[in-house]
Amino acid sequence: MIKFAHINIITDDWKRLADFYIKVFGCRPLLPERDLSGNWLDKATTIKNAHLRGIHLALPGYETNIPTLEIFQYDTNLESPQPEANRKGFGHIAFKVDNVNDMLTLLLANGGTQLGEIVETEIPDAGKITFVYAKDIDGNIIELQNWKN
Repeated sequence: MIKFAHINIITDDWKRLADFYIKVFGCRPLLPERDLSGNWLDKATTIKNAHLRGIHLALPGYETNIPTLEIFQYDTNLESPQPEANRKGFGHIAFKVDNVNDMLTLLLANGGTQLGEIVETEIPDAGKITFVYAKDIDGNIIELQNWKN
């Protein structure tokens, strides 16, 4: 059996970023908060004296077997280039929403930024999509999308 479990975001302020996803997307904190360190973590991460804190947030739209957004903060984080839609690696996290405009407004009101324009297009054999790329308060790319068949 294979089942999706979580996606992880590393941040410099896990409480601030978790609050953003709670306020904008209605994610729910799943306790306990994490405060992890030890030889086992050093071995898993290959980081000497690794110490991280954070929380898992239940992603919206699920009643059971909830995939989570894991937001962690190490004592020392390495800087990385700003995310771009075409940068190799993980590109973005997407949320299906009822109204792209309304959700973008909420995201912006909570400190996020808009990356591109709101686009509406027909995808052959899939339906009509309205979507926009935006960024959370750390600059991670988020896609807000709405499909109509």
